[in-house]
Amino acid sequence: MDLELNHSFSLYSVTLVVLLLIFSCTPAEGNFRVIGSPETIVAALGDDTILPCHVEPQIDVTGLTVEWSKPDLKPDPNDRLRRVEYVHLYRDAREDLDMKIAEYVKRTELFADGLTRGNISLKITNVTFEDEGRYQCFIPKLKSHFKSSIIYLYVEPKSVTTETPLQTPDPKEKIDINEVCAGEVLITAVCVSALLTILTAVVFAVYWRHKLQKQEINREPVKGALHKGHVERC
Repeated sequence: MDLELNHSFSLYSVTLVVLLLIFSCTPAEGNFRVIGSPETIVAALGDDTILPCHVEPQIDVTGLTVEWSKPDLKPDPNDRLRRVEYVHLYRDAREDLDMKIAEYVKRTELFADGLTRGNISLKITNVTFEDEGRYQCFIPKLKSHFKSSIIYLYVEPKSVTTETPLQTPDPKEKIDINEVCAGEVLITAVCVSALLTILTAVVFAVYWRHKLQKQEINREPVKGALHKGHVERC
């Protein structure tokens, strides 16, 4: 009976250790992250441009809110609520114009087909010098600690040699994703190695303890028989 209890307790200990290791190596939030272009986006005056930004790994964001803003823009001092307007606000599966910056009206759009694949890149038409600066793409309800990213737009004068490439970013193409996720991969590898090592050690310890206890039980009848024979001879 004692052997069965000890064996059950040992299995419970192994299970508890495994669960603790799994939870310690698993982020509290999802593994999604918003990734913008790490390179400065250069656009010529009057051209159209795209600010690349997407969610990695891919996820359908058509039902989420997507905010594009200029983080360096200060709120209107005459606004008692101190609200900051948006370059582009996607909410309830459509563009919300209520809080849009007037200068960007009818000049911005998301790629409807790309939203199902996590592509939240912003297209800006007829670029002006006032458009230059930092832009933030942000998904407030994304289950992640990395809900936003910053992209910098530089506007240069129009010239004969100036060519602004206009291509829809493919979210399948990772933007320095190996460098971005290198830390996560290393942590995962360390956790897996530690888990396997500890699990192997615990299983071996349980097996060895079980073997010793079994040998001890097998010795008891032999000891009893020897003691009984000694008594009878006396």
